Amino acid sequence: MKIRTIVVDDHRILRDGIKALLREMENIELVGEASNGHELIPLLGNCNVDLILMDINMPKMNGIDASREALKICPGVKIIVLSMHDDIGYYDSIVQLGVDGFLLKESNYSELEKAIESVFDGRPYFSQELLLKLLRVKKDDSSVQITQREKDVLQLICRGLSTAEIADKLFLSVSTIEKHRAELLVKTNSPNSTALAVYAMKNNLVDL
Repeated sequence: MKIRTIVVDDHRILRDGIKALLREMENIELVGEASNGHELIPLLGNCNVDLILMDINMPKMNGIDASREALKICPGVKIIVLSMHDDIGYYDSIVQLGVDGFLLKESNYSELEKAIESVFDGRPYFSQELLLKLLRVKKDDSSVQITQREKDVLQLICRGLSTAEIADKLFLSVSTIEKHRAELLVKTNSPNSTALAVYAMKNNLVDL
């Protein structure tokens, strides 16, 4: 089954470049493109999409609002944000929406492929440069109390392991790992594993 993908970016040359990379991937089917959120929304009518590569800064409807609307219309769609180096001010808002990853626009074929593979395996994905910027300001939320086992699970989530890989490493069942993950999402008020990983790293809940 191919991953049905839409590319959203207001710069045609960048959009065409991303599409060229995607066409080299056998598991990708391009089903649409848009230059802003307003153009994206009509493409989501029947939710015939699995992945959206979403720019942040766009006219008419930006990536934050477009991601919010896309997730309302198609709750199961995966979103990877296409970011520039100076987009750091938007990251907290984007993470809380429940997007699945962040990728620099100038990323190469291998990193784009890796990002897509990660989010469809249930793992958050961040370009390393973006992650360092995102974690530059540490917080301290002492109100969140997690058990040692939850911390073990959280540590491995932040290292990019899938649920099955975490279960294997901790000698636990997949259902047990899913239960711990669900508890962590509730405790940290995180919409998905991407937001959970960011929260954990910002609040020094894990050692990486």
